[in-house]
Amino acid sequence: MTEKIDLKKTLDSYRAPRGEFRIVDVPDLQYLMIDGHGDPNTSPAYSEALEALYPVAYKLKFASKRELGRDYVVPPLEGLWWADDMAAFTASRDKSQWDWTMMLLVPDWIETAMVADAVAQAGAKAPPARLADVRLEGLSEGRCVQTLHVGSFDDEAPVLARMHEEFIPAQGLRMAGRHHEIYFSDFRTVAPEKLRTILRQPVTPGPPQ
Repeated sequence: MTEKIDLKKTLDSYRAPRGEFRIVDVPDLQYLMIDGHGDPNTSPAYSEALEALYPVAYKLKFASKRELGRDYVVPPLEGLWWADDMAAFTASRDKSQWDWTMMLLVPDWIETAMVADAVAQAGAKAPPARLADVRLEGLSEGRCVQTLHVGSFDDEAPVLARMHEEFIPAQGLRMAGRHHEIYFSDFRTVAPEKLRTILRQPVTPGPPQ
């Protein structure tokens, strides 16, 4: 039997404490990505993004097992989030102003040609509306601060405020990249108060700019 790799268990960057902040060095990783804008609760672009990402991810998984003899668990959904005014996350929570990139991690042995084949297979019958927008791209975050948030997405704001305004400056650091979330729970089936989400912020040495 082919050993099935579970990246969320083997990568240290998928570990975060609840109720405290941890500084972690995240290795360079590669993801299936798709971009969008607007409230994830109401924007058709968001649901269409997920409908495009997952078929490609599973086609890749099966191809890796079949062609390379390397099986793996499709990792949890992740997202990069930003806005022209980052107060849209910690103060107003104006989701209509949010930009995002939804992502699924893929192992480092997956190559561009395999992704192209997976996209073609996913589009063979009833292709998802945004299938052509799925891409393979590397992400270099380096040093980050992260924590495990348990609860509703709308309860993240106070945690992020403490991370951004208290912990990061106290460590002699400043924010240096896009807010990153890793979703260990399926928000479609799990009660809001039980959702488990890693909240990550890339940082660099120095005072806030």
